[in-house]
Amino acid sequence: MKSFSKKIIITGGAGFIGSHVVRRFVKKYPDYKIINLDKLTYAGNLENLKDIENEDNYYFVKGDITEETFVNELFRKEQPDGVIHLAAESHVDRSISSPMEFVKTNVLGTVNLLNAAKIIWKNDFSNKLFHHVSTDEVYGALGETGFFTEKTSYDPHSPYSASKASSDHFVRSYADTYGLPTVITNCSNNYGPNHFPEKLIPLMIHNIINKKPLPVYGDGNYTRDWLYVIDHAIAIDLVFHKGRLDNSYNIGGFNEWKNIDLVKLLCRQMDKKLNREPGESEKLIAFVKDRPGHDLRYAIDASKIHEELGWKPSVTFEEGLGKTIDWYLENEKWLKNVTSGAYQEYYKKQYV
Repeated sequence: MKSFSKKIIITGGAGFIGSHVVRRFVKKYPDYKIINLDKLTYAGNLENLKDIENEDNYYFVKGDITEETFVNELFRKEQPDGVIHLAAESHVDRSISSPMEFVKTNVLGTVNLLNAAKIIWKNDFSNKLFHHVSTDEVYGALGETGFFTEKTSYDPHSPYSASKASSDHFVRSYADTYGLPTVITNCSNNYGPNHFPEKLIPLMIHNIINKKPLPVYGDGNYTRDWLYVIDHAIAIDLVFHKGRLDNSYNIGGFNEWKNIDLVKLLCRQMDKKLNREPGESEKLIAFVKDRPGHDLRYAIDASKIHEELGWKPSVTFEEGLGKTIDWYLENEKWLKNVTSGAYQEYYKKQYV
């Protein structure tokens, strides 16, 4: 049996961001055993990892982080040296209609993982790390100027961001109370390949392909900072290996876009790639009723991770968006599978 220098449990590894993190760690660190723990909800898709599923340092476990006994048994069995915790309910609209699901997964699930790590590490915290991946939405909203820094006070405005803020606080409390070695990263909006089409960019790509209306909340002037998902995976790798313990790092794309401007850019790029008349897709834009508690602007100051770890985005937003569109156009079968629900059969075919 192969021996590994390190074992890492990555939660939510079949999801959008998680699959890119799992792939990076499996390929870059063949001497690490990477344990992908995922419940496989609607957003978890093992087809995202078909290219590495047979690697000898990759192991998938289907399970729910809200089940304390299961989590404790997995940690006892695997004896991980590190945890990268990405599993989360993350869609604001869903949190408004079903807030308790977000409390269960994002708060209770995180505490279960913290407890399991504390138990198996038994106060021997050398070369151990609990890396909690969070969001910029915990900071609340900005006006037309200013940026979120690691010292910005928390001011969540939705059940989703409140649940993530709570989980961040629990992580810090375990560091302070028990000495658990932790680090937190707060990222801006991600985009890129394998994104489930409920979020803005993949939803618009899917609807443009199918000539469906492009729903834009309110007046479309809500502003977000966009981060290419592969750049986020690189940042997580850097923070996990070189970040300072009990610190937090903001990860942003230095790409602020108003929603309406982003959608129009997407329309222009896709019209060109789909050989449509200029302006054809833009006619599909439909302004819809705003959602409750909609934050006006998010923008991250990512200077700390740049100055300490040398990280910065590798692509401009236009370049990353072009790569993202190309991926979806080249993987229309994947898009059809996730929008039809057929992707959920993959686990049964491969693992049951």
